[in-house]
Amino acid sequence: MKTDGLERGGLPGPLEAYVDAFLDDQRAAGYSPNTLAERRAMAVAFARWAETQAIAELSLGEEHVTAFITRRPQRAATEKEQATARRFLAHLRARGVLPPAESRPGTPADALVARYTTFLRQDRGLAENSILVYAPCAREFLAYRLAQAGTLALDGLDAETIRAFLLGRIRNQSSESSRLVTVALRSLLRFLFLRGETPRDFSAAVPTIRTYRQAGVPALLTPEEVEQVLASPDRSTPGGRRDYAILLLLARLGMRASEVVSLELDDLRWRTGELVVRGKGPRVDHLPLLADVGRAVAEYLRHDRGTTTSRRAFLRLIPPRIGLTRPCAIDHIVRLALSRAGVPPRRRHVAHLFRHSLATRMIRHGASIPEIAEVLRHRAQSTTMIYAKVSLEALRTVARPWPMVGGAS
Repeated sequence: MKTDGLERGGLPGPLEAYVDAFLDDQRAAGYSPNTLAERRAMAVAFARWAETQAIAELSLGEEHVTAFITRRPQRAATEKEQATARRFLAHLRARGVLPPAESRPGTPADALVARYTTFLRQDRGLAENSILVYAPCAREFLAYRLAQAGTLALDGLDAETIRAFLLGRIRNQSSESSRLVTVALRSLLRFLFLRGETPRDFSAAVPTIRTYRQAGVPALLTPEEVEQVLASPDRSTPGGRRDYAILLLLARLGMRASEVVSLELDDLRWRTGELVVRGKGPRVDHLPLLADVGRAVAEYLRHDRGTTTSRRAFLRLIPPRIGLTRPCAIDHIVRLALSRAGVPPRRRHVAHLFRHSLATRMIRHGASIPEIAEVLRHRAQSTTMIYAKVSLEALRTVARPWPMVGGAS
């Protein structure tokens, strides 16, 4: 009678020999001893089950994980068990014990999206955050075309199909969301034409959706509010020291949330007193590592970051100890700091408050638009011109009344 193999004695099987290395990786990721003990038991059970089923190592795949976690119908497998079995399988692939998972797309549409994503990343040099906007739109459009025509048949694509998809996609969406969809769709259609998938460039068939900047000045923090927010983290804790270093990078250097997330250890040039900033697309800039910023970052790295295989400068506080993955994580840190400081919250992209505040302080101290554009690393000075409104607002507070006929009114 076959068993799960948990009670079996004797020497470990071929896969079981890799359990200790798997646990070493999990330990390095910061998991607790209790979690490691649970994962050891599950990894051993999976390795022994695979041996009792006489599954060849090189053929082990996701379908075997599914068979393993459903092997006992009388008890449903927990999410932890499923996740552990898949982590162990991923570990075996990373170590070269198993071949890589099948990466070929399953359908022609999947293959096309994969080529399009590669084009965006390698040929266009788009940032990963931009690809996360463009790729889903491409998937949705190709799925729509498949449902409408029964086949991709891109050589028969027409403007009416494109407009019908767009109208359905942007219904009840904000103007900015709708604009992003049109930009992504236009990019896909250009790609299809360049790759010979369509007989003509249909990007011109996508109507333009215009959005307008608000007339007011950007939301910002006063110098006093900035200092209140910087003083809010509890710097006696690892999380407080990490958040303080992040807030200083935003406030003193005007870094974007995405730039803080992508900051790596090799980007910190301690000898030259600068850090490398990887901005939008392939752009790379160098910023001075100011004394207070450098001290805060160094304190976090020395005492709180811990040992990990990740090269990201700032890590999650809970396991797995990997780098912060999205700019929204920085927004969350800023929102908590605003709340602790008693500063009224803002709605979106709160990390940008510090960029706006830095630019405002500069312009009020006499900095020119080109100087601000250089500090904020704007590719076009037209982006920086919004801060000219700050000067106009300040002038209104000191302007004298315009003389009228017969004297001032």
